[in-house]
Amino acid sequence: MVQFNHAALDSSFAALADPTRRGILDRLGRADASITELAELFGMTLTGMKKHVGVLEDAGLVATEKVGRVRNCRLGARRLEQEAAWIARYRQRWEARFDALDRVIDTLQHQERTR
Repeated sequence: MVQFNHAALDSSFAALADPTRRGILDRLGRADASITELAELFGMTLTGMKKHVGVLEDAGLVATEKVGRVRNCRLGARRLEQEAAWIARYRQRWEARFDALDRVIDTLQHQERTR
């Protein structure tokens, strides 16, 4: 059975819960960007963007580096493997439940046709 680091899952899912932060990850997936560039892209203040980037950084999803007066952002080292495994485990449970429901429906439909 896969063991999950619940604190890491909590911080990842909390970070991913916000659409702006998901947008930041999407943007950084194409190329690195400064906090200023991200703030302009998302139409927010530098302070607001720093907070969003900080949440992503705390979750290990984004890494930053200060070069002079500019703080550059890039995707972090975390690859969301634990999160994907957690989701897959629940997907399997739901698929098993839907398969069982399909069998019940098929049985009921067969019984209805034979009456």
